[in-house]
Amino acid sequence: MYNERENTKEGPIPPLVVDSGATSETGPRASEERVLTAAPRLVSLDAFRGLTVLGMLLVNNIALDTATPKQLTHADWNQGVQFADLVFPWFLLIVGAAIPFSDASSRAKGWSWATRAGKNLRRAIILVLLGCLIDSSIAKQPILDLGVLQVIGIAYLVAALAYPLPLIGRTALITALLAGHGALLQFAATPGCGPGIASEDCNVITYVNQHYLQTYHLSGLLSVIPTAALALIGTGIGDLLRSKKTAPAWKLTWMIAGGGALAAIGFLWSHWLPFNKAVWSSSYILFTGGFGAVALAFFYALLDVAGWRRIAIPLTVLGANAITAYVAPILFKAYILQSWTWPLADGKRVPLQQAMLHSATTHYGPIGGGIVYTTIYIIICWLLLAYLYRNKIFLRV
Repeated sequence: MYNERENTKEGPIPPLVVDSGATSETGPRASEERVLTAAPRLVSLDAFRGLTVLGMLLVNNIALDTATPKQLTHADWNQGVQFADLVFPWFLLIVGAAIPFSDASSRAKGWSWATRAGKNLRRAIILVLLGCLIDSSIAKQPILDLGVLQVIGIAYLVAALAYPLPLIGRTALITALLAGHGALLQFAATPGCGPGIASEDCNVITYVNQHYLQTYHLSGLLSVIPTAALALIGTGIGDLLRSKKTAPAWKLTWMIAGGGALAAIGFLWSHWLPFNKAVWSSSYILFTGGFGAVALAFFYALLDVAGWRRIAIPLTVLGANAITAYVAPILFKAYILQSWTWPLADGKRVPLQQAMLHSATTHYGPIGGGIVYTTIYIIICWLLLAYLYRNKIFLRV
């Protein structure tokens, strides 16, 4: 736990890091100057991260059954991109964008490469363990796998270790990762299926998972290749936002132009390699990453350039404690809402979550009750995070 009561003028709070906004100077005097002249927070990063957290809470807790809006569900196999499919990649993009701020802070403290690498490894391990805790809590038994947080942790580690490469080196690595993964999906022949990802049950990723990785609890390991590339794309955005030599107007231009170009390349590639979140197709990575860069540019223009920061407070509250916002609701649901029971009017005892939803739908109908349940759930989560934010308590790994 980190309590930031004494310093409200740091750079943006990344979800996986502590200090940010440092300059390249080192030494006691430079440290004092940084404290005195630290730049205002980049609210856009927290707010954009908060949007992804809000999207996650909506997608994971919507209680409308068959009436759920299409955009709050994941697209079917090879059937494009919906809002629910943007949440995870956008979060990864922000994870990458936070790396330059964290690295600058570590360098300002005089940390060696080995020390910085050790810090990155520790964070990745904690994320993997948190992910296993979440999956085990949901399954009600010990689970060792590669779920959401595990993939984020490993992708973050790869991107953080590769960050010292110059931009051209990272660009080459991104290209190699996406081209290699894309070629694997398009051209690698799967026994009994042939090449491509036409079927959910018959493609190279499923085959490798089932025949080689599942035994070692590593199903999904191949997804680290494209997700690490996405985090690396984020590091380029982080570099741009940190730059003191680039005017805000040019930052916006580069983010919009670069993001638009990535999205366009991804869209064109999707004609041969369809958008597919389940296998993290390279076309999907480029499209969602590029779209995310443009969305972040909008937040940056509105909040940091135009100065309309107050309107972002609802999202900033969520984004400032992103890991807590992800982990706490899932554990609360697993250990309380789905484990504690409550009697219905007929005396039957059901899980607390089912009882709450039953009460809401009884009073407001199937759709109205579902909306009320989801809204109250999200408000409760937000109030908890608002308490932490108000007291400048930020829980990070």
